[in-house]
Amino acid sequence: MSTPEAQPPAGAGAAPEQVPADPAPADDTDRNGPDEESGEHEQPQTAWAARRDLVDHSHPSMRIGARARIGGGTVGGGQNNVTGNQVTGDVIMGAKTEVYQFSWPGSGMSAPASGEVPRATLDRLVARFVADEDVVAGLLGRLRTDRVLVLSGARFSGRRTAALMLLHRLGVSSVHTLDRETDPSTLAEQVAADEAEGAAPRGYVLCDLATRRDRPLREPHLLAARDRLGEHGWLVITVDPTAVLEDVPFVAAWRPPAAEDVLDAHLRTLTDADTAAKLRELPDVETFLSRGHQLREVAAFAQLLTRHAAGEAGADAVAQFSLVSLENQVQEWFEEDEASVHLRDKAFLVALAAFDGGPYALTAELSDLLYRLLQETENPARVPEVPVFGTHIGKRLQLARAERFEDDEHTEWGPVVQQKARFLDDRVSLVLMREVWTGHPSARPALIGWLRHLAEDGRPLVRTRAAATVAVLARTDLPSAMALVIEPWSTSKRYRQRLVAVNALTLAHLIDTPNVPRILDSWCEGRDARLRWVAVRAYGLIGPERPEQALAALRKAVRRLYEDEPDDLDGEMARELAEAVELLLLSPASDQVLTELRRTLDDDRAVHDLALGGFVNACRRTGNDERYGNPLVLGWYARAAQEDGAAAHGIPALWRAALADPRATRHALEVLRTWVLIADRAPATEWALAALLPRLVTTPAEHQRLSHLLRTMPGEDGNPPPNVAARLLAVLPAR
Repeated sequence: MSTPEAQPPAGAGAAPEQVPADPAPADDTDRNGPDEESGEHEQPQTAWAARRDLVDHSHPSMRIGARARIGGGTVGGGQNNVTGNQVTGDVIMGAKTEVYQFSWPGSGMSAPASGEVPRATLDRLVARFVADEDVVAGLLGRLRTDRVLVLSGARFSGRRTAALMLLHRLGVSSVHTLDRETDPSTLAEQVAADEAEGAAPRGYVLCDLATRRDRPLREPHLLAARDRLGEHGWLVITVDPTAVLEDVPFVAAWRPPAAEDVLDAHLRTLTDADTAAKLRELPDVETFLSRGHQLREVAAFAQLLTRHAAGEAGADAVAQFSLVSLENQVQEWFEEDEASVHLRDKAFLVALAAFDGGPYALTAELSDLLYRLLQETENPARVPEVPVFGTHIGKRLQLARAERFEDDEHTEWGPVVQQKARFLDDRVSLVLMREVWTGHPSARPALIGWLRHLAEDGRPLVRTRAAATVAVLARTDLPSAMALVIEPWSTSKRYRQRLVAVNALTLAHLIDTPNVPRILDSWCEGRDARLRWVAVRAYGLIGPERPEQALAALRKAVRRLYEDEPDDLDGEMARELAEAVELLLLSPASDQVLTELRRTLDDDRAVHDLALGGFVNACRRTGNDERYGNPLVLGWYARAAQEDGAAAHGIPALWRAALADPRATRHALEVLRTWVLIADRAPATEWALAALLPRLVTTPAEHQRLSHLLRTMPGEDGNPPPNVAARLLAVLPAR
């Protein structure tokens, strides 16, 4: 005799009959249909699938951590959590620390416009200069022969020091600097002519030559300068890798020495050997060297360490110096003029901060979108232009102090190998976003428009990174982020914008943004249905940190839902509430949540339906969302039964309640049938199910319900009943 079929409780696969049943398969990926002008036609993902996207695609600094804080946990035996990282703490997102100005002879900063380099400066550099001597010998040989050399290397990589030392080793009597704004076509006019025999050898250095597409450095310019120098003069020019050079044969690549070697060389000249050795043993020194700092920063760090050894600077200053250096670099990127860092490069820096560790092609694509929006902000009358070609990946990443690497990217079809890009220092993205948002408010309209485009993108990775970026903005400036981004998205008709708002609030809470639970509490109690939807979704993600409060808020919301619309229940909100309970049941707080659900199960019909709806939804989930994966709740029960834990009693109790409730029976039996089919393929699942089924039989009606299922259930695709059904029938207690 079959059990009666009735409407399910709130969220248990379906809401009242206006809402069709949702089978919620294990692999329910993005259920969004095609974009519409109005978001009313978008079909949301389940909370479980949306949480999976959040876990898979969150910013690296927001998913690396020691303790589980948000989202699904160890119920299925495998940790799959969104967790935090100390790097996002107050030291990053709080007030900026003291700014040290990097300025010292030969550091790589902009040189004087022109003039002779003092002999004392050259002598100091001799003592501190370190490089591969074979490389230096090769460069010296070329310079002696060609008399002109163009050193191409990254900014602040020691290329100016190298240029000065090459000229010094040639034995020149003097070294003169030339203005970086020198027009390449007038280069020969800037050097003195070789007019007298036996004249003292002279050296010229032109650091950071400014070139443009309409003003490139050409071979004839260098040949003319060489002819004018004659036999007693040499010229070394340093340029960025992005410099515009045409048919120049005298170019040599400059590779900087190791930071450790540079630090040691500076300490040797600044202090005695014993003090230098003690300073090198400091933990903060090792941390600093592991961050990939520029050589100018290494030299400044050596000066600070010397002051620390003399008692003039505290340990805090040493510990903070790495972060201070990073803040200075980020400020330079956005404060320099277009000739130094082009607007397109600045847009790429922002995009890389948002997609740090993500696919390079995606980052470049979306950076060009931001570039167009920034151009519109600068000059609304101008039509935005984006060069189609001409961008060198290596040079772009060098400017950003980033690297390219290969790694798997999660997709709905499985892992796919991608070419990715990331900053060498994992703190850059957070510091950079803070600088752009608070230090350059005029960029906000373009940035907000860009984030809105990302929030509506069809790719989960893009939407998730948009949420992570907004979370950083909220941690930096919560009132502005709420008013300009999160609240408009939370009240949007478009599902995707609301989902990104959910994830932004979740990740903002993760990085310790204050007052997020208070925001969710007020929205959940308010009358705006969209704000309630956002709050309910977010509760399912941050609830494991405060399960009792989260469940209390969900109970209050479902009671209000039943009171406000007793005859025409909002099916979407009912599902969302149950899916939030589902996430809490499958989180690290699962035992607490289960106990609380049992305690309040009979409070009233609304709470009863909420508990059973969330429980039945949770029972559908399998390990890694595989079709025949181990059911997470069943595995949870099997482990608890071995230790006689609370779940060994709570799970059977909720199963009996779901099977006995006319509104939940059909959906509960569907889940049991799925479990039997999985058990037919997995002995471990069969053993766990064989241990659970006897606990579900305490009355003749319960025996009849389960025995009928096992005797009459068909196999898959119309096949005969699986053999495991008969074996499981045998474990039921006597009627």
